[in-house]
Amino acid sequence: MSSASAGERCRLDKWLWAARFFKQRSLAQEAVDGGRVHYEGQRAKSSREVHVGARISVTVGQDTREVVVTALSSKRGSAAEAARLYEETPESLAARTEAAARRRAAAVSNPVPDHRPDKHERRQLQRLHDRNA
Repeated sequence: MSSASAGERCRLDKWLWAARFFKQRSLAQEAVDGGRVHYEGQRAKSSREVHVGARISVTVGQDTREVVVTALSSKRGSAAEAARLYEETPESLAARTEAAARRRAAAVSNPVPDHRPDKHERRQLQRLHDRNA
């Protein structure tokens, strides 16, 4: 992966794609336009120039990552090369691990049936659902 030199420019959506936050550049662009990406604490446009040392907050799914840009690249490379483009803040890492632990704890308390309902059980569930609606 060729990192951008000091004089080169890199768009925010391209950088997010190259850093492997999103699988497709169009998804990165939609996330930026949808307000799930903040550059230096403010909402940004996809065409925003990224600078080394900038703080970017990216929300993907249920997780929000706060990263500091360490290098620029507008080309997607391997995961190891993409990991060198940013450094996640310790606060962000702690918050993500805590949120993952909460989700795991909630999943344990969720009852999981041992089999799929058969025709008779499906009809009973439907009657119960209709009665409560």
